[in-house]
Amino acid sequence: MGLIGATVHWIASGAEAEPALRVGQHDCVVLDQTLPDMNGDEALRRIRQAGFDHPVVMIAATQQVQERIRLLDLGADDLLVKPVHLGELVARLRALLRRGEVRFEDSELRHGRLRVVPASRTVSDNGIFIPLTHMEFCLLETLLRSKGQVLSRQQLETALHGEFTDMSSNPLEVHVHHLRRKLGNNLIKTVRGIGYTIGAET
Repeated sequence: MGLIGATVHWIASGAEAEPALRVGQHDCVVLDQTLPDMNGDEALRRIRQAGFDHPVVMIAATQQVQERIRLLDLGADDLLVKPVHLGELVARLRALLRRGEVRFEDSELRHGRLRVVPASRTVSDNGIFIPLTHMEFCLLETLLRSKGQVLSRQQLETALHGEFTDMSSNPLEVHVHHLRRKLGNNLIKTVRGIGYTIGAET
């Protein structure tokens, strides 16, 4: 596929997706929305409900922006519309995998009651584990590493997606909304006309 040394675990049905992730080690998931036994929405929902935060690239047939937003809202980290160019898929996978690499040697990041451990990609609030998707974790880590700074939408989109940013699907707002819902509305502050920053510690 162009990912040097990559091993592909191919499955043919949505029911196999979540059990397959329990066997061996997997770095990311490519999930077709059209499956023989269920739609990709249900397979994605099962993966997330089982606690897996692997980066998921959805392959969809829809051109409608609202439908693409809905799939990102369900927990997809990226989305490609058919027909898919294999080279672009591989490039997006490489970008997602780069986002998941431990970029610094910090043992953990702290912000008030929040504890973020990049090495294990875990987040806890006052000792309670909070499951985040791959993109949600990357967004939170990026903001925490830039405390006191306002990051523009473009800076955050680049941190999450690299050069492959689809501005029409508004994925950044989706991920910000999810982080606020999971970790509190005051965690991320919107600076109108500029971007986002981490709020004051509580």
